[in-house]
Amino acid sequence: MKIKLLAVGKKMPAWVSEGFDEYAKRFPRDCKLELVEINAGKRGKNAPLARIKEAEGESILQQIKPTDWVVVLDVQGKNWSTERLSEYMKEWMHKGVDICLLVGGPEGLSDACYERANQRWSLSNLTLPHPMVRVILAEALYRGWSLMANHPYHRA
Repeated sequence: MKIKLLAVGKKMPAWVSEGFDEYAKRFPRDCKLELVEINAGKRGKNAPLARIKEAEGESILQQIKPTDWVVVLDVQGKNWSTERLSEYMKEWMHKGVDICLLVGGPEGLSDACYERANQRWSLSNLTLPHPMVRVILAEALYRGWSLMANHPYHRA
């Protein structure tokens, strides 16, 4: 199984890249975590934000295969415990699908991204900075994998 994090935005601070990479490299070969950065539209004083969000959504959707299982990160999605995430990861592996996790830009995800989604996941009721979400997701996924694989990383 491959897990792709499709996230709008490039040029992240070094700590974001280092944090994400630290967890991504811990995954075994049969469960890879990969980051795909999507160009963010140029935002300015009079920028057409709705069109920018739609364009970002199109760029995201181009990275998704028809067989991929798509999970949007959405504050209005369901909160998952580590145990529930681990169960979902096990289900995804048994289905034999690759996973795409979608993180939008400042205005969120396009309607088309939500329509393509198989699930909606909320990391928190808080609004989290998008760079930090990358690191939190990588750690949560690694923890979920470790629980599924009976690896000692997760301690309940």
